Amino acid sequence: MSMFMPASGLHMIAALPLLVWVYLLFARGGFWRLGEIAADSASAAAAPARKVIVIIPARNEALLIGAALRSLARQVYNGLIHVVVIDDDSSDGTAQAALAAARACGAESRLTVIHGTALPRGWTGKLWALSQGVAAAAPFDPDYLLLTDADIEHGPASVESLVADAEAHGRHLVSHMVRLSTGTAAERLLIPAFVFFFFKLYPPAWVGASRRKTAAAAGGCILIRPQALARIGGLQAIRSSIIDDCALARAVKASGGRLSLKLARDTRSLRTPGSSAAIGAMISRTAFAQLRHSYLALAGTLLGLFLTYLLAPTLIFLGDPLAALLGLAALLLMSLAYLPMIRFYGLATPWCLCLPLIVVLYAGAVLHSVVQYNRGRGGDWKGRMQDSVD
Repeated sequence: MSMFMPASGLHMIAALPLLVWVYLLFARGGFWRLGEIAADSASAAAAPARKVIVIIPARNEALLIGAALRSLARQVYNGLIHVVVIDDDSSDGTAQAALAAARACGAESRLTVIHGTALPRGWTGKLWALSQGVAAAAPFDPDYLLLTDADIEHGPASVESLVADAEAHGRHLVSHMVRLSTGTAAERLLIPAFVFFFFKLYPPAWVGASRRKTAAAAGGCILIRPQALARIGGLQAIRSSIIDDCALARAVKASGGRLSLKLARDTRSLRTPGSSAAIGAMISRTAFAQLRHSYLALAGTLLGLFLTYLLAPTLIFLGDPLAALLGLAALLLMSLAYLPMIRFYGLATPWCLCLPLIVVLYAGAVLHSVVQYNRGRGGDWKGRMQDSVD
């Protein structure tokens, strides 16, 4: 590059990633300061005894739902917890596995299993199952609904912590990003980055600030007040949303609701994608939908990824000392921003240097998402294509 560009022009370009990371570190809501956004179970003792109805949509989850239900049955919580499982046309005995697990831990009376009805046109499968769960929860007159997944193992104070946050700060929706699996090398490479990118896109401090429009939630663990859900017109208002958790958060905040988004320390996903291909498919499922199927947004995203993550290491090898120094400085800030997430997941410090490689893999998943969308296979989730070109 330096052979074909005046040094001054090269240096101006070389300064861009450094400026980007100065902004991200100091003006992006402190998204990387995990100590400030991690859920604190120790404060949960102040939670009042509210009635919480847990709603779990489950499609072919026989292997995992038992652990999820056992974790809910063992909650340290003074209020009532009742679980509603919606068996979403499972073929593996999910309903029977749920009943057997509840019976084994003496919680059968606190479990309702319903069999979902056929998916109507215009709804995504998860939202249709959740809507049936919300209807089944109404007779209990709950103070809160906890929307969670069949693969989530809740820490012993999970419900208490969620309710405490909602009650203490008048929140209408409280969400915890659960700890994801890092058991394989591919998971250690890609999963912490997934959470890092999510918080960079939706800084929790901005999500919780009423004056900002930023809104997000993590779909595996969302506590919501029924009145807040009713105020937005119920789940029908977002019935076709592929990224349903963030769509729900946006609707609640737009209606005047207050949100909270935190990182869970002891609530975890039991799902283990394992390979880089499986993780890529997970990202690809919603990536183009996140860009609202805009090719202009796609081009902007790829350019932004290059300037933010890939230009800095490239500059080191161009043979220009100042450009290399600027690139090294940007790479250092990038790694320092990522380091708290690496430590949260208990990984060795050198993993924080991997963001450029990770971004190449994520960019490939984004492009794959576009291809799948145009092939009519977008949003593939357990055999349902929920995000495809008409």
